[in-house]
Amino acid sequence: MTPVLELRGASVWYRQVAALSRVGLQIGAGERVALVGSNGSGKSTLLRVLHGLQPLSAGSLHTTGQAAQAMLFQRPFMLRTSVCNNVALGLWLSGLRWREAQSRALQGLERVGLAELARRNARTLSGGQQQRVALARAWVRRPAVLLLDEPTASLDPNAKREVEALMAEFAAGSGAQPLTMVFASHNLGQVKRLASRVVYLEQGRVAADLPVQDFFDSARLQQVSAAAHLFVKGELS
Repeated sequence: MTPVLELRGASVWYRQVAALSRVGLQIGAGERVALVGSNGSGKSTLLRVLHGLQPLSAGSLHTTGQAAQAMLFQRPFMLRTSVCNNVALGLWLSGLRWREAQSRALQGLERVGLAELARRNARTLSGGQQQRVALARAWVRRPAVLLLDEPTASLDPNAKREVEALMAEFAAGSGAQPLTMVFASHNLGQVKRLASRVVYLEQGRVAADLPVQDFFDSARLQQVSAAAHLFVKGELS
């Protein structure tokens, strides 16, 4: 399988601290890859590198070139305007006429169950609703690759379920081109439900890279990485 994203010897240094160290990673079309690890292990940095937001100190990032990408953050930024405008603006900036951008934005809001809030000021929404707006903003761009950085970490249980359900639906896709999803999460239950593959990071290095069923097989994981085994047991956080 030709990877849609590939890192070769990727390193990121912040002064004397290595956020990523010689990471090699290939992600194929349609994969659902969960990034897990303790706080400071490099998950957010890795996502930012994959999305082109963080330059590499060494190594290289290779992409297919045609695959559109979108990224969601733990706390999405909302402009001080309507929900619909928040979704439409990116489309308009990419070249769509404003009327068409608004029409597609409404389709996106319908997709995430928020069409009735289209005219509401986006900053008055709850955290879960704002994250669903961010998902709509990503969906309307029709990405082939969706990157998410702890998208449910700050949400209440009901909002987490809503956002996770949308992630699962988006990952399932509906067209010939499967959606590739890479997400960071501390929620191991979520990882089990959504991921097909798990990458465990430790101090900026890939310590384990396994199919999800192998990652949660205690004996198999212990053979690959003692630290990852302790992480899954809850003894590292």
